[in-house]
Amino acid sequence: MPPVQRLLIGLFALLVPTLALASGETAALQAIDLTDHTVGYLALLIFVIAYALVMGEEFLHLRKSKPVIIAAGLIWCLIAYAYIQQGQPDLAGEAVRHTLLEYAELMLFLLVAMTYINALEERRVFDALRAWLIRKGFGFRALFWMTGTLAFFISPIADNLTTALLMCAVVMAVGGDNRTFVTLSCINIVVAANAGGAFSPFGDITTLMVWQKGVLDFFTFFKLFVPSVVNYLVPALIMSFAVPNLKPEAQEANTHMKRGARRILVLFILTIATAVSFHNFLHLPPVIGMLTGLGYLQIFGYFLRKTHHSWHKRNEDRAALVGDMTPFDVFNKVARAEWDTLLFFYGVVLCVGGLGQIGYLSFASEVMYEQWGPTLANVAVGGLSAIVDNIPVMFAVLTMMPEMNETQWLLVTLMAGVGGSLLSIGSAAGVALMGQARGTYTFFAHLEWTPAIALGFLASIVVHFWING
Repeated sequence: MPPVQRLLIGLFALLVPTLALASGETAALQAIDLTDHTVGYLALLIFVIAYALVMGEEFLHLRKSKPVIIAAGLIWCLIAYAYIQQGQPDLAGEAVRHTLLEYAELMLFLLVAMTYINALEERRVFDALRAWLIRKGFGFRALFWMTGTLAFFISPIADNLTTALLMCAVVMAVGGDNRTFVTLSCINIVVAANAGGAFSPFGDITTLMVWQKGVLDFFTFFKLFVPSVVNYLVPALIMSFAVPNLKPEAQEANTHMKRGARRILVLFILTIATAVSFHNFLHLPPVIGMLTGLGYLQIFGYFLRKTHHSWHKRNEDRAALVGDMTPFDVFNKVARAEWDTLLFFYGVVLCVGGLGQIGYLSFASEVMYEQWGPTLANVAVGGLSAIVDNIPVMFAVLTMMPEMNETQWLLVTLMAGVGGSLLSIGSAAGVALMGQARGTYTFFAHLEWTPAIALGFLASIVVHFWING
């Protein structure tokens, strides 16, 4: 047999297990019910302790990824031990590989999106937008509406955390010592960023999970646009009456974007279009399109680096003005990705996958979706998202995969996205702004306006059923 042919056969032999895993054949393996076993109780206790540490991140200053990563390892060790005792030593390994594959797709997708956001931030695109808003000298009420509206429309493309931090920086730069304006604007930004992320597959990790799972098509998410608008507008209208009717002095703030900023923004939009096209027309996972889009940025980064010195010689004054003194390096942007979030996501997916393997998610699905009914269960998911991060909640729902129609899947997607607005600790945007506007935007300041936010929450449910039911 020729060497080339032997090599090809060898490569095919290596690929067969991977292809079988990707096709989801491991999902067909019969799990052992451990819900009444000591292993099941210990796994549940480990997860609860780990998540208590996650919820106390603000006070403990312990990064949220650390406890869930350890919990994931311990839970799967317990499962593997139980399976060995039952005479099925290979089953736990197959199950964890299946869960790990789901995480890998989402992690790589998010990594590309974060790289683009970091590149746009380094090219000073967000700084230029902030400077423009400050320079215009809007009144407090106008700025309240502008920052909220911008947060609503930017978060479907960028993540809600980046969007909220950007808008909060504008509010704090203009608001100064006016605590009432800063507090109300921060609450408004959190609600707007979470609502805006709910109607886009790119706006939140939960919507991305639903899209990548193939439960809803890309354009189906936009049916949630009007309910999301209602979710934002109802509390915003109520809070706007409490915003001081003052006009601060316009500030001189002029920020120039670095070379290539607009072209990177175009490449980001092209990358999103590539991911959507790969998924809709070629039936490939969206992550393949996103990684292809990362290649766009790498090629453009190569062009910027190779032409940097010649451009610098021709434009010394502009280079000094914008601080564009060093060549663009795309791998610096990859390194600056929010690795704590990505590793937290790993821990959560593996923990929830482990609890599903034990049998707890099947039990929860039976209680919630068969006894309560899908509507009440999905609304409960929204309420739970105000206390527990929406990522494990949505991953649990997707692991259960209850029988629901499109309207109910849209409802649970909406609820997981906007439920975190009910409390300041319910979303990454709220937690981040409590740190950025420390002492002004607090848990209790947000809690004071929770009834207004809850009114928008309930109104969005009514509007959703009215339009999509």
